[in-house]
Order: sequence, then C-alpha cells, then structure tokens
Amino acid sequence: MDAATQHILPFLLVLSRISAFLAVMPVWSAKGIPVRVRAGLALVVAAAFTAAQGPIPGGIPTDWFSLSLLVVHETLCGVVLGLAVAIVFAAIRQTGEIIHMQMGMADAEIIDPLTGEEPHPLGLLLETAFLVLFLVSGGHLLLLQLIERSYTMFPIGHPPSVGVMAEVLIESGTLMLVYGLKLAAPILAGFLLLAVLLAVLARAMPEMNILIESFPLRVGLGLFLAAALVPALNGFTRELSEWLAGFAVA
Repeated sequence: MDAATQHILPFLLVLSRISAFLAVMPVWSAKGIPVRVRAGLALVVAAAFTAAQGPIPGGIPTDWFSLSLLVVHETLCGVVLGLAVAIVFAAIRQTGEIIHMQMGMADAEIIDPLTGEEPHPLGLLLETAFLVLFLVSGGHLLLLQLIERSYTMFPIGHPPSVGVMAEVLIESGTLMLVYGLKLAAPILAGFLLLAVLLAVLARAMPEMNILIESFPLRVGLGLFLAAALVPALNGFTRELSEWLAGFAVA
C-alpha cells in the first residue's frame, strides 16, 4: 500500500486531469487520431508531470470514497481547462460559418473526418490553416505550459471552486465572440457593400434577375475574402498564444 500511495496513486491523479484536458482539446481530441495514440500521449505526459510534481499537499487520502472524490475533482478541472481553450478555438469556426452563410452555400456541406460533424467547407479550410499555424508557432508547448501552471494554481487536492470554473468558461465564451467578430468584421463589411451595389443595380435595371445574378458574385466575393483572411490568421494565432501564456495565472 505504501508503494501504491507513493507512486501509483499520484500518477493516477495526474492522469485524471491530463487525460480529461486532452479529451476535449480541439487539437488532440480529433477523431482522426487513433485512440491508442491519444491514450499513449496522455500516459507519457502524465508520467512526465508526475515525475516533476513534488509531494502532494495534505497527502493522499487512504479511504476509497475520498480518493474517488479527488479523482472526480481532478477530472473536472482538466475538462474545464480543455473546454475553455476549445471555446476560444471555436472563433475560427464561427468565422467560417459567417462566410458560408453569406455566400449562400447551405448545401455544400461535407463530413469532417476529425470531429465527425458537418462543418462548412470554408470553415474547415480556415480551421486547418489555423491549426497548422498554431502548431508551427509552438502552440502545443503553450498547452503543456498551461497544464503545468494549473498545478501551480490548483495543486492536487485543491481544485478550483465552482465559481472560478464558471468564470473561466464565461471569459472563454466572451473571447470567442470577440475574436469571431474581429475576424468576421471585414467579411461582413464586404458583403454589406455587395448588397448595397446589388440594390442600386436592381433599381437601375429592374428587368435583371438580381437574385440569380448575385449567386456567382457572392461565391466569388466569399472566396476572395476567405483567401484574404488566411494571412490574418497569423495575428489571431499570436493573440491566442498571448492569451494562453497568461491563462490561469491571474
């Protein structure tokens, strides 16, 4: 029991938080990644963090009820951390959905092999470009640093309160809306300008079928704006990296 208390139980507690964090992360939780790879990654990361952890404050409870409750708390902490980051990542998908809706491409949906959902093609393109930029810029290291800081702020046995977790999720939702609107603002302005031009053209040439003629214009404008948005993802990646660097520190 002493060996289990000193080695196995701390590893299981660390694994609970890390596996829950990876299970909801938009990068590592992709369904296209085999389950064995994800499980192996969680085990390796948990082993590294367990080796780096010092003695658990207050020790590990010996009764099964307290130990099970501690595992639940660690799992909930990991889920909240991962969900907060995933919510902010969703800003890219929201931007793609705005472009998709403005282009009138409601029927052009495909199955995303990573998430199993039915995203919009441009949204999938923007998400893929963003994830490549995020990983190339060292975003995966920021996520590991986020887990490390969580153990500094909330050591094992001292999980965050419900109010703190709710505040984190609310802050992430607010940032998701702010980032989504910042990315989509030029797109909405471009389609608004197109709508004004079509309205003027409809008044000047009432015999023209503006609805039919507007389809290729909307598609062309949407593709142009989507291509122009890809370089702006670099700035969004930098802002997201700065947010991750300061997350769970204040």
